[in-house]
Amino acid sequence: MNQNRRLATIASLALLLGGCAGSAIPRPAPSPGGLPATTIPAPRPVQNNSLIGHPANAALGLFGKPRLDVTEGGGRKLQFGGSACILDIYYYAPRQGADPLATHVDARTPDGRDANIPSCIDALRR
Repeated sequence: MNQNRRLATIASLALLLGGCAGSAIPRPAPSPGGLPATTIPAPRPVQNNSLIGHPANAALGLFGKPRLDVTEGGGRKLQFGGSACILDIYYYAPRQGADPLATHVDARTPDGRDANIPSCIDALRR
């Protein structure tokens, strides 16, 4: 019986300490969908190509319908592809309420090797 009482005391202390530790961690308020609302800051552009800093409509006008159009959180990815290369363009709003702009571009060959971004842009325009 003494052993059971000691286990109960240890379990109670563990629950008590767990509750204290959990209250010190700030948690985002739940969104209407039940998931925590998170704000992800937009990445700063570090690339320099003809797509960076332009809205998605610019790429849609150049390349037509994308193979993929994926929105997740505050970001959007458009993917365009052809026989020469695959181009992924990532869009984020520079500040809350602003239109998303291209902040990063990846280009690769169909077999997965890195491709030259300006060359891929030119190949997909044709």
